[in-house]
Amino acid sequence: MVVRKQLGDFSSIVCFKALVVGVEDTLGVQAAGVALKAAGRKRGTQLAESLGFGKGGVSVAEAAVAMKSALGTDGTRLCGVDKIEQVADGYRVYLSDTVCSAGEPQGSTRELSFTLGAVHGAMEVVLGKRLRARQVGSVLRGQDHDIIELTAV
Repeated sequence: MVVRKQLGDFSSIVCFKALVVGVEDTLGVQAAGVALKAAGRKRGTQLAESLGFGKGGVSVAEAAVAMKSALGTDGTRLCGVDKIEQVADGYRVYLSDTVCSAGEPQGSTRELSFTLGAVHGAMEVVLGKRLRARQVGSVLRGQDHDIIELTAV
């Protein structure tokens, strides 16, 4: 479904980043992070449900394919989902080209906010589990990926 007839469904990363910075300036970085993560989580949940997930168990491999398609170049273009791996106490999601890191200089302290929330919400639906999410790696601080770790609540 096309939301906008003339301009299509996508908008500029520059405008999105201006929204993030404006919310941070208004609410403060910590409160803005909470709000943006919550908004992303809601969007990720809605996206995964709209794709028919949440009705049964899905393997980590199936989750990776679904997330890559829904969030990457064939979907919303929020980020690339390069890999999801199961670790001892949860999952790690390896992201590339995230909207939250776009345009940021190396060494920036910027954290994933909306992107982390979207992946968090989608993974909860896909896996059928309540999860806690935190960023454990960043392309802005030397890693090859932005990495989100998800653990059971």
